[in-house]
Amino acid sequence: MAVDAKAKALKAAGENVIGFGAGEPDFPTPQHIVEAAVRACRDPKMHRYTPAAGLPDLREAIAAKTLRDSGFRTSASQVLVTNGGKHAVFTAFAALCDPGDEVIVPAPYWTTYPEAVVLAGGVPVIVDTDEETAFRVTIEQLEKALTARTKVLLFVSPDNPSGSVYPPEEVKAIGEWAVSRGVWVVTDEIYEHLTYGPHEFTSMPTLVPDVADQCVVVNGVAKTYAMTGWRVGWMIGPPDVIKASINFQSHATSNVSNVAQAAALAAVVGDLSAVEMMREAFERRGRTMHRMLSAIPGVTCLEPQGAFYCYPNVSGLLGRSYNGRSATTSMELADIVLSESKVAFVPGEAFGSAGYARFSFALGDADLEEGINRFADLVARSRANAS
Repeated sequence: MAVDAKAKALKAAGENVIGFGAGEPDFPTPQHIVEAAVRACRDPKMHRYTPAAGLPDLREAIAAKTLRDSGFRTSASQVLVTNGGKHAVFTAFAALCDPGDEVIVPAPYWTTYPEAVVLAGGVPVIVDTDEETAFRVTIEQLEKALTARTKVLLFVSPDNPSGSVYPPEEVKAIGEWAVSRGVWVVTDEIYEHLTYGPHEFTSMPTLVPDVADQCVVVNGVAKTYAMTGWRVGWMIGPPDVIKASINFQSHATSNVSNVAQAAALAAVVGDLSAVEMMREAFERRGRTMHRMLSAIPGVTCLEPQGAFYCYPNVSGLLGRSYNGRSATTSMELADIVLSESKVAFVPGEAFGSAGYARFSFALGDADLEEGINRFADLVARSRANAS
C-alpha cells in the first residue's frame, strides 16, 4: 500500500510511472456481462432486498459452473454469494475458527489471508516455501507444522503471488493428508482459468471426494471475467458451514448488490471465449516478463505457471548502491526503483517472503517491456558504479 500510494502521488505530479502492482486484469469486463447489469438496473425487482445467500438463479448457476469447470458436484444450497472473493475468505475463516485455532498458511501468501485468520480469532502458522520447490508446500512441512490446535489448512493453486500451480498428484496427496489428520481445508480457486503451458488447475474436493465434508471452496468472478470492481465472490462448503455463514452474512452485510449479481450470472452461464482470449494474452506477457527478468544479473525467476504474476528472487540486487542510495531489503529496493526509474512493484515483505518481488503482467505489452527495461537499466548502472 505504501508503494502504491507513492506511485499514485508521482503519477498525480505528472511522472510517467509504470506499475506492476495491479492484482487485476487490465481488460474491460466483457460486453454481454455489462449489458446484463444494465438490464438489471431497469428491473424494479432488482431495486429491493433479495436473499442474503444470493439470487437463487446465481447460486444454481455457480453450482453448475463448478461442476463444468472443476468436476466438483455441489448443490445451490451449499453456495453463498459474497461481496467479492475477499469477503468469502473472511467468512470462511469466521465460520471455521474458534479463538486460538491454528491455520497453516504457506508463504508467500496473499496479504489478506493471515489478516482474515487473525480477525476470525485464529492464529496463522506460516510455512515458508521458495523457488527450489516452486513455492509448493510439502507433506513433510505440513506434518511439522501440525499441532493439537491445527484447525485449517489454507491451500491456493494457482497461487498469488508466486504464480505456482500444484500438479494433480500433489493436490491429491495434500487432500488425503488433510482427511487423515482431520484438518479442514480452505481452498482458493480464484485463478482457476489462468494456467499456462503444461500446468493445469485441479480442484482438491474433486480429486479427494472425502475431503468435501471438511473443505470450503472460495472463488469469484474477479480474475476470470475481469470483474474486480463488481465485487461478487462465493464460498461452497458443507451444509452446516454454509448455513452458519449465511446467518453471519445476513447480519453483516445482507445481500450482495443485485446488479452485480445479475452481471455475475451472465458471466458464469456464458462461454469462456473471452476468458481464453485474456488467458492467451497473459501467457504471452508472462513469458516475455520471465525472459526479461531472468536476463538481469542478480535476478532469478520461476516461469509463471498460473495467475498473472512473476515472483523473482531479487536478493542478488541487495547490498548495492543505486545513485547513492543503499538497498538492504526488497522493501528498500522497491522504494528506490520507484524513485529512480518510476517503476512500481510489490516487495516480498508484503507476502511474507523478504528478498522477493511481485511483478504483475496484467498490463499492456509495451508498458511491460518499457518497465522491465527501466528496472534492468537501473541495475546495470548500479553494477557499473560498483566496478
